[in-house]
Amino acid sequence: KPLNGPNARFEVGACAAWLRATASFESPDYTAVDDDITATVHYRPLGVVGAIGPWNWPMMITIWQIAPALRMGNTVVVKPSGYTPLSVSALVAIANTVLPQDVLHIVTGDGGVGAALTTHPGIDKIMFTGSTETGKKIIEASANNITRLTLELGGNDAAVVLDDVDPEAIAEDLFWGAFINTGQTCAAAKRIYVPDAIYDEVAEALVAIAKKMPMGNGLDENNVLGPLQNKAQFDIVDGLVKAAKDGGGRVLVGGDPDYDAPGFFYPVTIVADIDPDNPLVAQEQFGPAVPLIRYSELDQAIEWANGLDVGLGASVWSADAQKA
Repeated sequence: KPLNGPNARFEVGACAAWLRATASFESPDYTAVDDDITATVHYRPLGVVGAIGPWNWPMMITIWQIAPALRMGNTVVVKPSGYTPLSVSALVAIANTVLPQDVLHIVTGDGGVGAALTTHPGIDKIMFTGSTETGKKIIEASANNITRLTLELGGNDAAVVLDDVDPEAIAEDLFWGAFINTGQTCAAAKRIYVPDAIYDEVAEALVAIAKKMPMGNGLDENNVLGPLQNKAQFDIVDGLVKAAKDGGGRVLVGGDPDYDAPGFFYPVTIVADIDPDNPLVAQEQFGPAVPLIRYSELDQAIEWANGLDVGLGASVWSADAQKA
């Protein structure tokens, strides 16, 4: 993950910001009085929270999990992704310089460690961010203990561009909406619906931005785009781009990885004139390859945007907030 851009330093800063925000929460206990009736609501810790994190934002999302759990008086056992144990181990070590002993623990390992956590009767709540398939397994594994769950699973966020925008004015924000963390973000724009009237202009503006964004070794201060985190994810992105090409999609930039180069670098790829049901549109790519789907009628774009069985996020791009 490059140091600069919305990447490593951004993530560390976000960890600090989320900790400060959560630490500032007042106690939610409250009393309500209605005539002769007084009701007092007290919130109490659940006990032990199991926090199972992902590999894409391993530190920031771990903070999202542990900060509110600790703020409410729980203890936490963190299980980071097997792909990214070191950054989370460092994060926990730093936190434990100020936390009481045995409040925050970390266990590392593969999916078997996560499975042990989700089935353990001493765990009172599980928080998980990751794939839908793993989420289903956690639901099943935790059922016997009726463990409380908070799951944030896969998405495939739609961005709908309206015909009143200035393509060049929105291009950089739209680019980062899609390519933040080299596209490895749950709530990134993963399919962009663009009206006929400005389709070519939006495509050209995005390509111009893409060509200016340097990709490479994350320790180089100039780079703002990095590799895919693991080979499995590289293969997913590569396969979906091939499916886009096979389906008649027009690659405007990228789409030609160097398979022999070190690291899992996949070039920023933008695909135009792609069918709305192509796998690159219908499946979550979680990488730097984004389809631009052309539409004529706004109702059609809205139907397509809502047509997939996913949730999480979406965006509308317009010059008029009321119209959006």
